[in-house]
Amino acid sequence: MDTPGTDHPVTLITGAGSGIGHALALMLAERGHHLALVGRSAGKLHGTATSCAAGRPGCSTLVLAGDVADSDFAHACVDRTIAELGRLDVLVNCAGVAPKVPIADTGEDVLEEAFLVNAFGPAFMITRAWPHFCTRNTGCIVNVSSLATTDPFPGFFAYAASKSALESLTRSAHGEGKRHGIRAFSVAPGAVETPLLRQNFSEKVLPHAATLNPEAVASLIVDCIEGRRDEDRGKSIAIRK
Repeated sequence: MDTPGTDHPVTLITGAGSGIGHALALMLAERGHHLALVGRSAGKLHGTATSCAAGRPGCSTLVLAGDVADSDFAHACVDRTIAELGRLDVLVNCAGVAPKVPIADTGEDVLEEAFLVNAFGPAFMITRAWPHFCTRNTGCIVNVSSLATTDPFPGFFAYAASKSALESLTRSAHGEGKRHGIRAFSVAPGAVETPLLRQNFSEKVLPHAATLNPEAVASLIVDCIEGRRDEDRGKSIAIRK
């Protein structure tokens, strides 16, 4: 990996191996960002890195494979990004799980997984990046939430609640971050055509024609990063088909 130049923004994306995170990585690479790509599958992350390099030769990528629910790993991702890519400008929390379990069958394991990945993982990332953002007096955080926070599918008891917690993290980051130049957003899409969606819903139940493509959500995230949605700082920005 080449040492990135100081004129290029550095973005850390969780869930970068597929779906929204993958689409976002490609868009940001084309815009000159250097990228830390985080996810559970090293193979998928390397695939994203290869695609980014093909789209923009010279794009520096750092592949970090592991589980964001592990605080040590999450903290190390932020630390390594700053150490190896020179700084951190943008943190995008795309990684998520969506257990579809009726309330009657929801046990501690389901609740724990949903909250650890969807809320605790982003919190680990944000708190670790926070001192760096404050020192530099700048930073951008985008948390990928869901319309399920206000209109959950049956079975999304744990998922919707964990995404609601994520939106609360955004509001707090906005409130505390204003004086440090830190901007925070939540992006709340409806059903997005990703492998995660298809784990829970067949084409018969939720046709492709009714779903968003990952690029539409990624484009909204880019708008947040690049300042075109600054009026929505601290808010949850809904995006529907």
